This record gives sequence, structure tokens and C-alpha cells, in this order.
Amino acid sequence: MNQLRVAITGMNARPDNPGPGLAVAHSLRDAEDFDGRLIGLGYDALDPGFYLPQYCDVSYLLPYPSAGEEALLARLQQIHAADPFDLLIPCLDAELPSMIRLQPVLEQMGIKLFIPSGEQLQLRNKDRLHEVAKLAGIECPEIQSVTQAGFFYRCQEEGWRYPLVVKGLFYDAKIAHSADEAAEAFHSIAAQWGLPVLVQRFVKGEEVNLTGLGDGKGNLLGSVMMRKKGLTDKGKAWAGIAIHDQTLLSAAEKLVKNLDWRGPLEVEVMRDDEGRYHLIEINPRFPAWVYFSAGLGRNLPYALVQLAMGEELAEFPPSKPGMLYIRYADECVVPLAEYESVVMNGCRI
Repeated sequence: MNQLRVAITGMNARPDNPGPGLAVAHSLRDAEDFDGRLIGLGYDALDPGFYLPQYCDVSYLLPYPSAGEEALLARLQQIHAADPFDLLIPCLDAELPSMIRLQPVLEQMGIKLFIPSGEQLQLRNKDRLHEVAKLAGIECPEIQSVTQAGFFYRCQEEGWRYPLVVKGLFYDAKIAHSADEAAEAFHSIAAQWGLPVLVQRFVKGEEVNLTGLGDGKGNLLGSVMMRKKGLTDKGKAWAGIAIHDQTLLSAAEKLVKNLDWRGPLEVEVMRDDEGRYHLIEINPRFPAWVYFSAGLGRNLPYALVQLAMGEELAEFPPSKPGMLYIRYADECVVPLAEYESVVMNGCRI
């Protein structure tokens, strides 16, 4: 593990919607048995992870997904030739379809991935949550694909009631309390993530999340659960409390078993005022709060590295309900030459 070279995507850290990459790198840095090389990968020259050597030894710029898979593969080949790495950890939903299709080529290059299959990824799509909710034995609020903002002005005739949730296929979710708010959210999300946009019935209650690892053999490993305590305006966790929720754990175990899930995942559920559980989302990667797992002694990013490299996992210690997680914003001051190098050369000098 001391010689291992790990590349991690998702080096962005917007306060309202941070990427998981920095948290994954932070977790690996904290792992006692890991002293390998960490390579940060991102899409924007202002991604803070590029300029934090305490987390990443070196950083490289990737082409935006809109550039296509050929451009992504060419860039990964270029980086690997200059700075070889053994394992790639994708941390963003939008990357995974391309990473799955490129996996055979990457593995021929000597780059391992520990990610779900294309079929598994499609099953957890937001527009198919009803199917997986049945596998988990819990409910799921109604979801509908929308391609025109006019839907929000007539949806009450079809039985929809405000507030409702407007979502992108990959990212973003906004609670709308009126047709005008919903239409505005629709246009904003469609402009950034494309069509269709999803509308989901709003469930009032308490959100609880679980993250863990599927070993690809039907087992859920190292689960960590959190009740969100503080939220950004995009609904991302700013603070949370570690919990043990047996209903959530059982639902997640059923999901992983029925899907033979391979790789990280996050299961988001809403517990309504009557104690019923509603599946809100399944994310096929670690959440931005995954450093909480390292702080609780269940370092999930390091466990992923061990699984990917064929190492035997040590037994996870018991969970620690009652611990508090708080995210905070920090400042980074670096020479302008480093930023110029990322813009001009695609890497930090």
C-alpha cells in the first residue's frame, strides 16, 4: 500500500454542492496503513483540490464530459504515460457511464476500478427508483419525467400538489412551492444537465443517509449512517449526526444483495412523520461527507482501495452513534503560477 498510486476525481469543493474527491483523498491520507501517491483529477482550474498538496501530490485537468469519451480516454492515457497510477476512483455520477464503458481499456493499461456494472448503474437511475425500492422493501415517492415547463402549471389537474421536488437526472434538486418556482427550477436544471428533468412528490420528514461498499458478491460492508442536521441550499449535508437505523440498514443490505452491487454507494431515505421510509435517491459513489467514515473508524475509501487491490479487509469496528460531523469552508492561497500551469498545461507544477 505504500507504493500504490491512486487517482481520484471530483476535486471541486463548492460550499453548496461539494464533490466527494477531496473527502476521499482526506480519508486515504488519514489511513494508517496507506502512504501511497494521490493524484487529483478535476474539470475546472479553480477546483481547490488542485492546490492542496496535503491531500494530493499532483493534480491534472480533465476534459469536460461533454467533450466525449475519446477525449477523456486520450487524456487519461496521456496522464498515465507521464505519471502512472494503479487505481482510479471516480467520484462524480456523470463520469460513471463513461468510466464503465472505458473500464476494459483502462484495465489493459494497468488501471483498476472498483465500480458498478452498466446494468447496475441503470437500475439505480432516479427514474427507476420504484423498482429498487421494492427490492429494498420500502416505499418510494412518485417520480415523473418532464420535458416541458408547462407541466407545472397543469400538474395539479393530474393529482400533483405543491410543494414538489424538481431534480436533474444526475445532480441537483430543488423544492418548489409554486408553478413559477418549479418552472424556474426546471429551466435552471435543464440548462445545466439537460432533459428530461424529473419531478418527485415531496415527502415531509427527516432525511437519513447511509454510505457503504458493495463487494460485488451481495454483501454490504462498513456502512455508516447519518441524520442530516444542517443543509446547504442544494440540500447537501453541512452537518450531521452518526446514527444506527436498523430499518435503513436492512433496506440497504437488501438493495446490495439483490443488485450484487460492486463499489461505493449512498442510500438516501426520508422517514416521514408516521415513521414510514421513502427511498429518495441512490448515488453510485461516495458522498461528499464520506470523511465522516474515517472519523468514525470505518474508513470506507481505504476499504475500497483494499478491495480493488485484492487485499483482505480487517473487520470494521462497531459504529459510533452520536458523533457529530460539521463541514467548514477554508481558504487556500497559492502562487498564481500554479493556477496558470493548470490552465495552460493541464497540471499543477
